[in-house]
Amino acid sequence: MQARENKIQVSEKLSLPTMGCGTWAWGNKLLWDYDESKDQQLQEVFNFCVDHGVTLFDTGDSYGTGKLKGRSETLLGQFSQQYQGKEKDNICIATKLAAYPWRLTRQSIVAACRASAHRLGKPVDLVQMHWPTANYAPWQENALLEGLADLYEQGEVKGVGLSNYGPKRLKEVYQKFAQRGVPIYTLQVQYSLLSTYPIKELGLKALCDELGIRLIAYSPLTLGLLTGKYGNGVFPKGIRGLLFRYLLPGIQPVLKTLETIANTRNKTFSQIALNWCICKGTIPIPGAKNMKQAQQNIGALGWRLSDSEVAELDQASNKVTRPMVQNIFQTR
Repeated sequence: MQARENKIQVSEKLSLPTMGCGTWAWGNKLLWDYDESKDQQLQEVFNFCVDHGVTLFDTGDSYGTGKLKGRSETLLGQFSQQYQGKEKDNICIATKLAAYPWRLTRQSIVAACRASAHRLGKPVDLVQMHWPTANYAPWQENALLEGLADLYEQGEVKGVGLSNYGPKRLKEVYQKFAQRGVPIYTLQVQYSLLSTYPIKELGLKALCDELGIRLIAYSPLTLGLLTGKYGNGVFPKGIRGLLFRYLLPGIQPVLKTLETIANTRNKTFSQIALNWCICKGTIPIPGAKNMKQAQQNIGALGWRLSDSEVAELDQASNKVTRPMVQNIFQTR
């Protein structure tokens, strides 16, 4: 059973699959070693994902390093226009607009979304606030949120979402938008076996269910740490390598449990970790830079972990002594 058989209708205009694809790496040289020679394989990844019902692609107007800022959106625009398969009409491109210090007015957000649409070559399907400013500049945020609502009211987007919001602020924004007849369709949070804080500690899943908001899990493989391929002297370059060296000693209970279940299920670590996110009622959006990664991700669909397997993973997650560092913008 593929993801396209499990479409979740969130509005008459917008439907979401069981799993999406994150595109942070598409255009990012600093962390993910992107270069333009990889565009062909990224097109293949895009086509493969859509063919298999993974029709949600998450991006951001800040994605892409240096002169390549916005590259992820540009590539997604090209790929979606070139794709001619039967799932074409189901493609949903969700972009996140950064709360840059110089974006201070509602019109600045409207202009940012229009710039994203220009790079995409089409209207944005789902527009999201990339992060709240409550932790450092609460006075900035209201105008930006009004701009998001304006985009929906003006018909420039099919839906509006948030990212890194905690329950207190989420309720406030939900009520503010409801007064204007603007629904919040999605909320993105950092969520994985190594990052359960938003749901376990903040209780966001129950609140989102109550408000009819779909919860999206970004970094569901913890930047690749849950693939099981790192350790024993094997580490990625740069910042990720330093982080992995720090985290690995404290996450062994999770890795051992993933290994046990993966061997029993004849699945990979990644597929077990992603399926756990799905069983928790979230939409994971793992990244994919090549076909091997895309195929691995797709292998997380069409089956479900048993309740006892989910419980085993939950117990292992509770034993982690070095969880993933929380996003600094995440609010309570």
